[in-house]
Amino acid sequence: MIKIIELTPYQQTVRDLSERLVKAQQPIRVLDAIKWGPEIQEFFFAAKCKKLPLVDPDYYVKHNPLNFDLREKQEEFYDLEHDIRRLLGQMSPVGSIMQRMCREYRELVRMLEARGTDEFSKISQELYGSSDDAFYAGAPRLNDLADVISHTLTNLKDQTANERDTKHYDSEQAVKILSERLGQYFGHDHQVKIKLSDGIIADAAAGAEFIKVRKGATFSERDLHVIEVHEGWVHMGTTINGMRQPVCTFLSKGPPSSTITQEGLAIIMEIFTFASYPGRVRRLTNRITAIHMAEEGANFIEVFNYFLEQGFDQENSYTMATRVFRGSTPDGAPFTKDLVYSKGFVMIYNYIRLAIQRGLGTRIPLLFAGKTTLEDQKILADLIEEGLVKAPQYVPPQFADLAALSAWMTYSLFLNKLDLERIAADYKELLQ
Repeated sequence: MIKIIELTPYQQTVRDLSERLVKAQQPIRVLDAIKWGPEIQEFFFAAKCKKLPLVDPDYYVKHNPLNFDLREKQEEFYDLEHDIRRLLGQMSPVGSIMQRMCREYRELVRMLEARGTDEFSKISQELYGSSDDAFYAGAPRLNDLADVISHTLTNLKDQTANERDTKHYDSEQAVKILSERLGQYFGHDHQVKIKLSDGIIADAAAGAEFIKVRKGATFSERDLHVIEVHEGWVHMGTTINGMRQPVCTFLSKGPPSSTITQEGLAIIMEIFTFASYPGRVRRLTNRITAIHMAEEGANFIEVFNYFLEQGFDQENSYTMATRVFRGSTPDGAPFTKDLVYSKGFVMIYNYIRLAIQRGLGTRIPLLFAGKTTLEDQKILADLIEEGLVKAPQYVPPQFADLAALSAWMTYSLFLNKLDLERIAADYKELLQ
């Protein structure tokens, strides 16, 4: 954390409110509060995958008790929101960001209170979206994106697989390799900690101070490259940039609205660095389809069987089905957070294209200033000029130097105007 020296009274007020927000959200750990224990998986496989897992509303209260009082936490955010308006004014730009964060955290608390009920999924849809969401009026829905990509991936089959897909590395080796690579990226100013963990669903996940690698997992070179840029360059990088903010320390913490932006930015980095691959994309789009199935009434077994049909083994199919129903019940509505990867990708990509088109490319690196949201980018640009926000220190090279990115997006704007079906007809003889 940067040592604060000689803040103005106004800056000190903003920082004090910001620190209250950071402290208030600390005990809210959504994924810990909604996870299923290993005994649930053991029961499911012992029943030959034919009986729904034994998870009901009481399960979360007994196995994942919250370490804070729900009502007191709600009141804490209400009081903080009131103080922000009282001390900064109703129309304060920085105050508007913090007030929205207070409201989102209140909704998160309400969602955790509703674990195991239909209300849980409804609040999840409010915060993270639904598979039926459209990108604009009359546009395809998010679920349509999954259908289009799945069709293309089916045509590719195994054409892209090579040595980089072979899982050469165990979890201990992965920790060592990632420590070396991220040590080079962040340099001597910040030492990134990588540690083994047996309490996460994903193969790797970035926390506030370190990146967790799932103990016992195996990794290919592609896997390590994805983790490096996704968890390291983006998630850890934006956390560190947020922690280094001298006044707006709240930028180190991410409410749901920033989750959409952060995960979208992470997928963008996978694409821009050529770290991603068809298998990775397939997992992301399969999650959209699985959530859509659950929103339409499918239960855990039906979603589990869907993943089996996609070629995943039983353990991976269980893990991915669990991501859909965690926080809910095996025959309830889904937790929709896994939509944010693809949804955020589309939103961020369009933002970058339009920013380049309108001569606002210098705003793009501000996406890395902390746990930001798209709707706050204009405000953040103003806050940097005002001295309340510091420009990000760690920005991936693809965004630090906008020259190549600008060229790419300029062509992208034109290519988007071409009719791909018409082109396909003209190219028919070439592609047989």
